Amino acid sequence: MSAAQERQVRLGRRTVMTAVGAAGVAAALTACGSEAAGDGDGDGDAANTGGEVLGKTADIPEGGGVVFADRGVVVTQPKAGEFKAFSSKCTHQGCSVKGISGGVINCPCHGSTFDAETGAVTGGPATQPLPAKAITVEGGSISLA
Repeated sequence: MSAAQERQVRLGRRTVMTAVGAAGVAAALTACGSEAAGDGDGDGDAANTGGEVLGKTADIPEGGGVVFADRGVVVTQPKAGEFKAFSSKCTHQGCSVKGISGGVINCPCHGSTFDAETGAVTGGPATQPLPAKAITVEGGSISLA
């Protein structure tokens, strides 16, 4: 085989590999896009589907809350029988909030704090509130709406 023919064969293989690689990337992007479709919150969490039971009202302490990290939600009970839900992603750099006590949601990464009743920033560096999440409370169960 001549040097010119060998270059054509190599070029042909590169072209095929590039086409196959591009098709694979397109398929992966399509799959990712379909996972995020329908949840409407724009953060791409496929687990944030409506109607999914998060937990029991008895498990959410008054003045505190529980982080459902796998669902991207923090549920609080600021007052007896009043339940609120927010994204569990800190608006500063996306860390997951952790502890909730004394009416405050805490982010362990940089020390931001949020009001457990409204999601408003009570201490920086975060400057934006935690986005509210819709929930339903029925028969002692809390579900994503």
